[in-house]
Amino acid sequence: MTTEERLYKLEGIVEGVMATLPGQVTSLEGRVDLLRQEVKAEIGGLRREVEEKFNGLRQEIKAEIQSLRQEMKAETTELRGEIQSLRQEMASLRQEVKAEINTAFNKLMLYFTALAAALAVLTFLR
Repeated sequence: MTTEERLYKLEGIVEGVMATLPGQVTSLEGRVDLLRQEVKAEIGGLRREVEEKFNGLRQEIKAEIQSLRQEMKAETTELRGEIQSLRQEMASLRQEVKAEINTAFNKLMLYFTALAAALAVLTFLR
């Protein structure tokens, strides 16, 4: 086979490839477009799924925060009641202490009066 024949044969091969190449390029473009659309659809679906999960979590968090607020309010109310009860108990204890101090003071005054009377009697008896 001569060089010219080889060149002629190569030209035929190149022309054959060139003839089929536009069809293959068009086919590849079509596949790429389809894949692009599939990817876009899947991304859109994933985006919606993530948004739904995010919204669900947001609602759960809001509910949990609301529950915690109610618990805090209940605890605060309970603590205020306990504080009020302790204040009343402290006031009653204060009154009891005052009464006991007064009783002790009155007893002391009685002892001093008795002592003064005994000293007066002793003074008169001398």
